[in-house]
Amino acid sequence: MSDRSLPPRRPRSAPSGRQASRPRDSSPQRPRKKSNSQVGWWILGLSGGGLVLCILCCGGLMLAAYQQVEAEARLRQEQAAKVAERTGSLRAAVAAHASTLGPPQPSAGPPPEPPPGSEFALVSYPAPVGELPAYLTAEVADGTIDPGEKRPAIVWITGGDSNTIGPVWGPQERENDQAASALRDAGIVMMFPSLRGGNANPGQREGFLGEVEDILAAAEYLARQPGIDADRIYLGGHSTGGTLAALVTERSDRFRATFAFGPVADIRDYGGSYIYHVPQDAADEAIVRSPGYWLNDVRTPLFLIEGELGNASSITELAEATDNPLVHTFIVPGADHFDVLAPANEAIAQEIVADDGPTCEIALSVDALAEGR
Repeated sequence: MSDRSLPPRRPRSAPSGRQASRPRDSSPQRPRKKSNSQVGWWILGLSGGGLVLCILCCGGLMLAAYQQVEAEARLRQEQAAKVAERTGSLRAAVAAHASTLGPPQPSAGPPPEPPPGSEFALVSYPAPVGELPAYLTAEVADGTIDPGEKRPAIVWITGGDSNTIGPVWGPQERENDQAASALRDAGIVMMFPSLRGGNANPGQREGFLGEVEDILAAAEYLARQPGIDADRIYLGGHSTGGTLAALVTERSDRFRATFAFGPVADIRDYGGSYIYHVPQDAADEAIVRSPGYWLNDVRTPLFLIEGELGNASSITELAEATDNPLVHTFIVPGADHFDVLAPANEAIAQEIVADDGPTCEIALSVDALAEGR
């Protein structure tokens, strides 16, 4: 609508002498009809009042919801603080916890064999529940790697059903590169382990608990392979895999550094998905599975990364939960939960390749993660 100002009103002229008197109309006066403009203003007033009332109601509901979320967060923090005070660390808390699991989940079937000439081969590694399948860089699996190279390696945990592995080879979409192809393209050895209860595996899914032990077993298997620098094994994961990666780093210093994309602070934020204990809302079960309460246990660099349009609120929550200098949080502007992966992993790959000193010297920035440098 264009902004057109009304013309100035003309001032009334002062009376010059006496005006002729008008005959008074003695007939009954009819009620004056409201002009169209008056009706319009009346309708507009009603509409505006309704809008104001709607805004006030919505604002009140939003405030009540926010207060409820804040109260729930405080309760969770208080419950976790009691567990931490009693046990001293996540590792001790897990050792003292007896988890109650629901019925086993249906089998997803064995992982498919990579096609001939693939970058990966299907192997198995010994875990606490038995032999578990994994995808491993082919030249390591078939023994063609130069054993004198001592290359860096990374264990990568995929998102969603992290217990199960599927095709990770071939070209990946840049907008959703959940196989972290920039790492393999940089010559970094990669291992994608399946976990207990996934695929057709032995054991039962525990949802962010026993799976930590499987990932640590995968790291030990990887360290024994020819051509691998056992002191330069890293850990990475996306989404649920990022949550698992953070938990591993809170329970062990086995990995040189960890890159966790899009984790949650508390697994109850998954709304029941990927939760296999019963009851699902049990606080004691959630606390030992949630990285947001144990960041002070981290003893090797942990990089928590998410896109601004993704699960950024959890990164903020994790950042506010600790002052541990080994925990680094990054929210990448303009990126979401998926397209943050490709450029960020390009930057991470460069850092891993250059990180060949006695201690980890990896340094990341928001700009580097956004631009892939």
